[in-house]
Amino acid sequence: MRPRFLTLVLSILLLVGLQSPAVASTGGTPAGNKYPNVGLILAYNEDGNRYRCTATLIREDLLLTAAHCTDGVVGKVLVTFESEIVKGNRAPTVSPFPEADPEIGYTTAQLQAAGFDSGDAYVHPDYSDFTDLDNWNDVGVVVLDAPVTDVAPATIAGLRTLDTIKQSRLSKTLFTAVGYGTEVRKPTEGPQKPQPMSYPLIRRYVEMPGQKLTEQILQTNGNEHDNKGTGGTCFGDSGGPVFLNGEVVAVTSYGYTDNCRYLGGYQRVDIAAAQDWLADEFGYVVAP
Repeated sequence: MRPRFLTLVLSILLLVGLQSPAVASTGGTPAGNKYPNVGLILAYNEDGNRYRCTATLIREDLLLTAAHCTDGVVGKVLVTFESEIVKGNRAPTVSPFPEADPEIGYTTAQLQAAGFDSGDAYVHPDYSDFTDLDNWNDVGVVVLDAPVTDVAPATIAGLRTLDTIKQSRLSKTLFTAVGYGTEVRKPTEGPQKPQPMSYPLIRRYVEMPGQKLTEQILQTNGNEHDNKGTGGTCFGDSGGPVFLNGEVVAVTSYGYTDNCRYLGGYQRVDIAAAQDWLADEFGYVVAP
């Protein structure tokens, strides 16, 4: 059984798609031309829902994301590196994304005709679906149908990089998360309690101080009012990179609250469980 704190957040994250109000960063800064190798991915799942996540180009034909973003994908994955997809705070009259038969999902031909990149989703074989804290393995990839040659790939940090941070220094260390997550703000009408809002749909980045480190997970303080950081991640940021010194050390995995204003959890990719899989299955070898 999934831990109770994950049930609500993950069910919304996985099942609420762009066909209905989607719920992706708290605080944060529009990235503009920064982090051009971080893209948005969109796909249909086995329940017929369309959903979005974030992913990072780590090789011209390979995207790194979270396992819960690639698990159960039907058809192809839509990929775009556009920084600003929807600028306004309201849903656009015409969706920026094509629709497909949910039972079939996207096809390569359909996505290419619409001007998007496409690829196939893969899930870490030991992904525990949030049931085993010692073997979380929330790592997934998208293998692209055609290489992306106009964007420089990001670099994954070397093995056990995060272990070099002393516990006493973790809260003083800032990590950068990037993604296309929902923005938490007060709605224009109705109850004025801040909540995740679907639009604008843009790439953002936030700075977050570390809070806890385990064999599998990095946790950070994602409160935008924290005097050290600038915000945290939310729905839609899942799978997006967490950078330290310009290298990817983790991907966005989970949150503790439905308003994204508390601790965030990030799957480490500086560990053997992730890097061995990338090397053995996809030929991606992280430099020592």
